Amino acid sequence: MGSLDTTTPTGSRSNMEQFLCERLVDQTQPIHERFRALFSLRNLKGPGPRNALIHATRDSSSLLAHEAAFALGQMQDAEAIPALEAALNDLSLHPIVRHEASEALGAIGLESNVPFLKNSLTNDPAQEVRETCELALKRIEEMNSTSNVDGSSVAEKSPFMSVDPAAPASFCSSVDELRGVLLDEKRSMYERYGALFALRNHGGDEAVSAIVDSLAASSALLKHEVAYVLGQLQNKVASAALCRILRDANEHPMVRHEAAEALGSIADEQSVALLEEFSKDHEPLVAQSCEVALSMLEFERSGKSFEYLFMQDPLVQA
Repeated sequence: MGSLDTTTPTGSRSNMEQFLCERLVDQTQPIHERFRALFSLRNLKGPGPRNALIHATRDSSSLLAHEAAFALGQMQDAEAIPALEAALNDLSLHPIVRHEASEALGAIGLESNVPFLKNSLTNDPAQEVRETCELALKRIEEMNSTSNVDGSSVAEKSPFMSVDPAAPASFCSSVDELRGVLLDEKRSMYERYGALFALRNHGGDEAVSAIVDSLAASSALLKHEVAYVLGQLQNKVASAALCRILRDANEHPMVRHEAAEALGSIADEQSVALLEEFSKDHEPLVAQSCEVALSMLEFERSGKSFEYLFMQDPLVQA
């Protein structure tokens, strides 16, 4: 990796940004401390946070690298596109990082991203990356078809404050209809994602049960997004299914990692015990996800913010 440029404006914010940027890329720090910095940086704009996150997309921790790419997509910072395209094309990176780079390109949503996504859709050896490129291309197409005259998007905002890889389905409204689409292996990935997000937005135990049923899908990409959504919903109805996923050593690591993070959000007694058990898992994506989830819970229970509190001395909050 090259040198890290974290140039920022002067003043106290500059000091905080410098601390966060340095903490993010410091491989001597525990993974949960680096995630604290990452979650703080994704709320900032400018070259300092962007460059630190770009640097982190090449980190030896694939979990941290994929989260950095995800953050760049959520920030929808067009200046990050060249780095995301480079990550998508680098087959030496873990597929979960390439997947997140392609999703981020879809989240940014520019037409200029299309050729790179089409190339990876054809040539990437990992199915989860190809499927993500399919989603990203469809999202860009929809964004361009639903833009205002001035070029701004009229895409629906997520009630969960996330930039989702697909718009919630509008072609059907009942939980049963949405469940049918989500579970239909013949439907396109974009349609199934749309049904998933519509069920999430609907909420309630019936919708959560329908989402849980889709954990039996054949696509690891879909199942990982399902686990992510279950974490957003924080409904204990999903706890047993997510525990089964985390325990299954034969399950795709990206699905187990999202199940671990979702269990951290649900945080019932069984979930916490399982996170402690699998924080020593042989798969780094899983072990580190459990470690980060447990750390977040510890901060929450002590009444402290997992993210560093801005405009204060960061070391006081550490």
